[in-house]
Amino acid sequence: MKTKKLAELAKTIRSKNAGTDKITFDIIFREKENYELVKKSGTLTKETVCKIYGISEDRISDFVEFDPAYAIKFTIYRDRPSGSPGEGDIFGCQQYPPLLDLEVPVE
Repeated sequence: MKTKKLAELAKTIRSKNAGTDKITFDIIFREKENYELVKKSGTLTKETVCKIYGISEDRISDFVEFDPAYAIKFTIYRDRPSGSPGEGDIFGCQQYPPLLDLEVPVE
């Protein structure tokens, strides 16, 4: 089966702060075809997020496939509040890299 990495299909893959206790992730596609391909493949789901980040599903506060923007967005609860001792990413902007190499079937 032929695959492509999510980073090859999406225009933007990012994470960012969503308040003191959450990090939100945006996967945005330029082309509707790539968005639909990823969405229909079932490659990026709540279950996938849990596996990639080693978290339980109750740590996901939102998971949305937003058709008008060709975007998949999800938000997770942090282990610790932003900026607290031992918390390593105050702005939440360093959490997206595990998504880049996610393999999506293209055939």
